[in-house]
Amino acid sequence: MLNDRKITANNPQEAFQRLLNIMDDLRAGCPWDMKQTHESLRHLTIEEVYELADAILEKDTVEIKKELGDIMLHLVFYAKIASETSDFTIIDVLNGACDKIISRHPHIYGDVTVQDEAEVKRNWEQLKLKEGNKSVLEGVPVSLPALVKASRIQEKARGVGFDWEEKHQVWEKVEEEMAEFRSEFNEEGPIDKEKAEAEFGDLLFSLINYARFLDINAEDALEKTNKKFIKRFQHLEKRAKENGQQLKDMSLAEMDVYWNEAKKL
Repeated sequence: MLNDRKITANNPQEAFQRLLNIMDDLRAGCPWDMKQTHESLRHLTIEEVYELADAILEKDTVEIKKELGDIMLHLVFYAKIASETSDFTIIDVLNGACDKIISRHPHIYGDVTVQDEAEVKRNWEQLKLKEGNKSVLEGVPVSLPALVKASRIQEKARGVGFDWEEKHQVWEKVEEEMAEFRSEFNEEGPIDKEKAEAEFGDLLFSLINYARFLDINAEDALEKTNKKFIKRFQHLEKRAKENGQQLKDMSLAEMDVYWNEAKKL
């Protein structure tokens, strides 16, 4: 029977059942898989999601497919563990997802009419409140990275109409926050670090807000800049090594020669 698991499936139903069967085998026979819990898998799942995010930014479809498979395995793993304690099963998970999507898309599965994407988002947030959420911001995970969290907070507030009307208003807010941040460094005497930090946070939040108005994903934009910096800095390191130089002994002007080379690559 175990050899049957090696046969490639030809349709979605068979492929999903194959994965479920393999998970049963692992929980029954693999010492590592048998020991895992929801808690022990958590950090591994977070890692897999970030690997998927990297593959998406790189537009590497081969890696995207691979990472989706890894995440799918984790989802099945969590459901399998829960089924062993009779908390829920994969069937409960899938039906729950389907029921939620149907209830939140009355313009598809009901008689509601929508004009555009913005109206869909507004309806989505209102439906969540009807389901028992006390705040539209409840759906923002506490453990999200701060930059991603800021974007999600702003999107959800916009979903219920709490937003600027024009992008020039948002830019004016950016300039206001920049001025307040700069003022913290123009005062005589020591800098109030706590206040400066608060003003810097306000500035970042306003910049993320402006990016949203330009339909720019702030997280993606910053990560692409991170990758660009890494690529250029590693070129600098490589060229310095080729010429028998060490960065700590080089002047900034000497480093800039290699940096400018990297910018042309």
